[in-house]
Amino acid sequence: MPRAKPSTSDMITPEEGWLLQREKLLAWLRVAFAIVAVVVIQLNPSRTARFPQLSVFSLWSFLLYSLFIVELVRRQKIISKKIGIITACLDSVWIFLIVFSTGGTRTPFFFYFSFPILSASLRWGTKGSVFVALVGVTLYGLVRFSMAAETFETPMGIDTLLVRSLYLIALAYIFGFVSEFEKRQNQRLLALSDTAVKAAAIQERRRITYELHDGILQSLATIILRLESCRNRLLDSQKELRWDIEGIEDFTRNSMTEIRNFLAGKETQPLTPGTLIEKLHDELKFLQQSLGLEVILESEPEDLSLPHHIERELYYALREALTNVTKHSHASRVEIQITQRPDLIEASLKDNGVGFDQHNRKSRSRLGLSGMEDRIKKIEGRLSIKSSPGLGTTVMFTIPLLAGRESIEGSTKTLSNN
Repeated sequence: MPRAKPSTSDMITPEEGWLLQREKLLAWLRVAFAIVAVVVIQLNPSRTARFPQLSVFSLWSFLLYSLFIVELVRRQKIISKKIGIITACLDSVWIFLIVFSTGGTRTPFFFYFSFPILSASLRWGTKGSVFVALVGVTLYGLVRFSMAAETFETPMGIDTLLVRSLYLIALAYIFGFVSEFEKRQNQRLLALSDTAVKAAAIQERRRITYELHDGILQSLATIILRLESCRNRLLDSQKELRWDIEGIEDFTRNSMTEIRNFLAGKETQPLTPGTLIEKLHDELKFLQQSLGLEVILESEPEDLSLPHHIERELYYALREALTNVTKHSHASRVEIQITQRPDLIEASLKDNGVGFDQHNRKSRSRLGLSGMEDRIKKIEGRLSIKSSPGLGTTVMFTIPLLAGRESIEGSTKTLSNN
């Protein structure tokens, strides 16, 4: 069953999420401005006496445009810089038409010039808001010096125009300063958040280090000492048993070295590339000699040529399946088959043990099947299991070689970019 792709909202960063919320707020604020303008004109129709058709067009089209932007923000998830520039220009033009058609400089909608200033300050800071304010002052000046727009014989005085222009510029500077201050504070908070996450990760690694050192590593060291003591007490005639104990000691020491490398943040590579069949031979030989199992390992071709990441995950998945055989199946026979094709690799492990009920969730979790499934999914493979009580178990893996390679290469590029 294919995995669902993460939605866009799941992939945006906290900063992008904040920017999206800001755009939603501006979109709804624009709608509120448009609705208020329509209501005011309905209450006082005389405002549209000079240019009734232009007034109706500018007011209702501004409302429709505002609703369109709300829907755009809702659907698009992330607003680009280009859309922000376009909306800033359209806001200024529409407000100019509303002011021009509803009374000129004596319109009740002079304050609407503050909206594009506010949106520009949130997007681009002080420079952007001051620039938009100058555009608004220029448009307002055009209204003042266009006598056709004035509803009164005597137009507004130059001093009043100058005061209102300074008001818009001052408002732009204040909005821009507050917006830039808020951005700096948000950046500091994000930096502190990243630092806190890294500190928590370091603290958790230290905790794991202490717990492993005081627990597992000390237990493994004790096992080595006891094995050495048993080996020294064996007779010379029991050389084969001595060799087995020495092998266990070496395996335990290697495990301790791998744990220490992991805790130190060093890369561990327990499986040498190209040694999958050799390692499986060693695992099966141990099962045959220690548990008396009949073991079969078939590979086609005999010398596999696999990408190392696929070889590694396949080895660990098969070893987990072998561990389940020794712990749960009570089998007398184990058979592993591996077939490499040009575009995929197929592997299976079959035993004649007691089997289990596949519909029993406790059995699946206890047998570690979720771990095997996660490993195979990581290389875009598929895991299937056939088992029933008394009829043994068959574990099958199908791994596409090309998809697995692309998956790992993509992960490697991501890590290198980070």
